[in-house]
Amino acid sequence: MMGLLDQLVGQVAAAAGGQGQDGASQGGLMDGVMTMINNAGGVPALLEQLKASGLGDQVASWVGTGDNLPVSASQLADALGAGHLAQVAQQAGVEPQHAASGLAQLLPQLIDQLSPGGQMPEGNLLSQGLSMLAGKFLG
Repeated sequence: MMGLLDQLVGQVAAAAGGQGQDGASQGGLMDGVMTMINNAGGVPALLEQLKASGLGDQVASWVGTGDNLPVSASQLADALGAGHLAQVAQQAGVEPQHAASGLAQLLPQLIDQLSPGGQMPEGNLLSQGLSMLAGKFLG
């Protein structure tokens, strides 16, 4: 599981910042995602925000056990709003459109990894899983 996330964050960071396998870029993008999730009120609140913005089918596929439906950078930008996107972009050191593109690749996989067996873990387990993933990329 962690090998997949290592590879995924590396690809996203390269696409978003054009900086290859630079650890700071990877950490910056993941740090931005973590801050966005915290500011949204946690993973469940973020998922509810995405669902309310018309991305219910995508969110259900990310949490479910089947294939993840894709989401475009513009769909995420509309759903998240300029404030969240600007924050992620600033922490990742990229332009907002690059952050949206990176999030469109990272968020479905991140949510998929946090919801083994098609269910989001409850409260403390979800926080522990998210902290573990963050520690992997920020530590």
